Amino acid sequence: MYFAYGEKELAYLRRKDKRLCEVIDRIGHIDRAVDTDLFSSVVHHIIGQQISTKAQATIWQRMQDALGQVNAETILAAGVPRLQALGISFRKAEYITDLAEKVCTGAFDLDAVAHMSDEDAIRALSSLKGIGVWTAEMILLFCLQRPDVFSYDDLAIQRGLRMVYHHRRIDRKLFDRYRRRFSPYCSVASLYLWAVAGGAIPELREI
Repeated sequence: MYFAYGEKELAYLRRKDKRLCEVIDRIGHIDRAVDTDLFSSVVHHIIGQQISTKAQATIWQRMQDALGQVNAETILAAGVPRLQALGISFRKAEYITDLAEKVCTGAFDLDAVAHMSDEDAIRALSSLKGIGVWTAEMILLFCLQRPDVFSYDDLAIQRGLRMVYHHRRIDRKLFDRYRRRFSPYCSVASLYLWAVAGGAIPELREI
């Protein structure tokens, strides 16, 4: 399943910003995979912190193979030592089992997060061990498919902005200017800025 967007969002962004319009036309539609299960998405994002995408994919596959379904019950049944054996650090294994315990006991209502505003959902998710604001924002985008996520803490988005608009640096004030311009479809703008940062348009470089 991919992040859902279409001509309505693209037409709005094209109209609001000439340079982003050129980027959209060059790259075309972006298929970005999403995980609609909130629990497994949180676990997946904790695993992925400070390791490569390839390493994250390897460990995630190992976890799925070992546990079958990744949910609070299978995580608690596995325990920290078994999670570590899959290649997860002790600290991350503790974060993941802490999440599972809170969900199982009802101390954290994960289902309620899906019905919260972006701001409240970020606050709730980042109250969990191992989840910061950036990780919470990525969960909002790649699990809950919220349409207006634009993360100041995302280095690739900042890089994409520097490449497209030829800035030497992006401070909070400048970032917020772009946020206002792209809203309410910042998530789609993010997809294109990530693609640019990853080299989708070879002639665009940082100055």
